Order: sequence, then C-alpha cells, then structure tokens
Amino acid sequence: MVGFSAVEPGTDLPRHARELLRVHDAVLGGLPSPQRPRALVARSWSRVLELGLDPDRANARDPLPRGELERRRRCSPLSLVIGELRQVLSGVAEASRFLMVVTDADGVILWREGAASVRLHADRLGFSEGAVWTETTVGTNAIGTALAEQAPVQLFSAEHFEQQQHAWYCTAAPVHDPRTGELLGIVDVSGPALSLHPAVTALVETAVRLAESLLWRHHQERLERLRTSVEHILSGVRGPVLLVDDHGWVAHHSGIAVRDRIGVPRADRALAVPGMGLCLPERLADGWLVRPPGGGHALSARLDLTSRPVLEVRADGDPWTISLSRRHAEILERLARAGPAGPTASELSRTLFGDGDHAVTVRAEVSRLRRAVGALVETNPYRLADDVELTVVRPPTP
Repeated sequence: MVGFSAVEPGTDLPRHARELLRVHDAVLGGLPSPQRPRALVARSWSRVLELGLDPDRANARDPLPRGELERRRRCSPLSLVIGELRQVLSGVAEASRFLMVVTDADGVILWREGAASVRLHADRLGFSEGAVWTETTVGTNAIGTALAEQAPVQLFSAEHFEQQQHAWYCTAAPVHDPRTGELLGIVDVSGPALSLHPAVTALVETAVRLAESLLWRHHQERLERLRTSVEHILSGVRGPVLLVDDHGWVAHHSGIAVRDRIGVPRADRALAVPGMGLCLPERLADGWLVRPPGGGHALSARLDLTSRPVLEVRADGDPWTISLSRRHAEILERLARAGPAGPTASELSRTLFGDGDHAVTVRAEVSRLRRAVGALVETNPYRLADDVELTVVRPPTP
C-alpha cells in the first residue's frame, strides 16, 4: 500500500534516523528543512501544532481508571478475537522485541502483549493499557494518525512528534466491523526504531485480516445459534417469514429473497420489508420473527383524538400503542385525507402553518414522526404506507 511503509528495504536505519531528526527539528522549529517530511507526516504535524502540543516534552497521557478500562474491554467487539491475535503474534513479539497493541475506536489501549524489556520501556513512555494514544493527546503516532487518516500508518523514529518517541517505530492499521464497515479499533506493532524490519507491515496487515475474518465467523455462528434455538417455531410458520437478530441481520428466510440485513426491529414499531410490506416484528428468544400481517390483510391503525392523541396499530396479535403530540397527530390526519398521492412539504406547511414557507420545519416534524411510528409513514411523497388502514376517532361535536 503506497505510503504505508516508512522505510524502503535495505535502508541504513541509523543514518535515516539522523536525517529525520534534522527534518523534525527544522520543520517544527520553523527553520529551512534539508528535505520535506512525507505528506502523511506533514499533515499530522500540522494538525498537532494547531493543537498547541509541545514536541520537547511528554504531553498528557493519564491512563483511564481500571474499571473504565475493563468496561471498554467488555464492550469491544475485539474482545472476541484478542485470544487468537495473542496466539498468532505473542510468540513473534517475544522473539522480535516488539509490542502488539490493540486499541478501541477512541485510541484507548485495551490490550498490550510483547517482550518484557520492551514493555518496560513502553511503561516509561506512557504506552500502557488504559492510555489514550490519539494525536490530540500524544502528537503524531501510528495509532492516533491511523485514526485521523482512517488508513494504515507506519512511523519511524523522528517522524513521531514527541522527541521521546523517536526511539520507536510504530505500525498501525484500522480494524473494521466486516458487517457494517464501522471502525472498531487499531492493531499496532511497535518496537525499538533500529530493529524495524520491512516485514512488519505485512504482519500488521495479516493481523487485521485475521481479526476481521474471525469477527465475521463469530457473526455467522451467532446467527446459526439463533436459527437453531427457534427451529421448532420456524417449522410451523407458513408464508414468507424472516428470522433476524437485534440488529436486523437475517438468520433465516423462507418464501422471500432478501439481502443480508433489514431495518432494526422493535416491538412497538412497524417495519417495512421489501417484498413483504409492513410487518410488526415478534420477539423470539434472542431474535425477531418478521412476517406480513396474517392473511395478507393490511395493518389496522386507529388514531384516537378524544383526549391526548394515541395511535393504536394492530395486525394479528396484541396491538401496540404510542402517544403522539398534537402536531404529529395533525400530520397523520392530513396524510390520511390526502390518500396515496400525499401532500408535498409545501402543502403540509400550508395546512399546519397557513403558508408554504415552513417546508424545512415540516420535513423535520415528519422525520420525528417517522422515528415514533416507523414505516407507517412514507416519504416522497409524504403518505401513509400502502398496507396501512387508518381510522381517526375525533371528539364528539358539541
């Protein structure tokens, strides 16, 4: 990957470290530099200088309390794979005198493994479990810069912002959730600068691929456990049906072709599923059964305006109800009257505010309404979903 490796194979490391030190001192001292730093390094130094950090001293890096560290470890999806990463890297780390570090997406060091002598030097640097290693706390470093750049980073010697980090090399790469692409944290390999080997970048890339493949395997195993746990129920279900987990990932489908994921289900909210229309998810063990209303009938919704507005929605089972604001009830009424064509934002503005100048406010109100009632309300144009039959109950006329 272009720009990932800090040094070319065969580089004279001591000489290169001296050259980088001259560049570091000149650039950060505002003096003419014998050469330009790498673009990646220049961008990071610029960000760090704007923060007011000092390259000549150790900037703040107080570790988090032990309880908070343990909480972050428990909550991190990377806890599922740290054991395998240790097995793969720890032996190499001991023999090659480097540290393997895994952080969360905030740059907090959650786990650290490696040679005892290197751990001792790292402790003096504040490079320990619970410490935050972002650019904003400790300047240019591979972990923090990988987070800032959202890309793999290797830094050698005086490419680090702080002088006390110049004795180190650091190689870091982001780990992403293979399901969603969400950033989960960083895998980093660090050690004495003059011990840097060109193969370190490949080692870090391998560790990241391993972590992401293991996370995908855990995901598939969770879905399989969910499917197995309710297999007896699924065998008696007729018609199109989905079994999904709490995040909408599909563990089983029958009678319908779907992608890997649908919207996140909730017991009190209708869910639109392509090919199935509106569904009311049913809680099952650690997942949800999602299917159309029984007999192919529409969802029956009742908006009661006799006192504080209440919306009741019913399919086959028990109804779910939600209290609405007067404004949201008024929007639902207008949508029911308008039919499938639905009003535009300007038309709703005239209904609600007496003119067409409040379209932005209308869009915000409809967005809030949809967060409350889910897929019962469609957009483009604004309307009730096709499978919804809404009855409005108004107070008796005096």
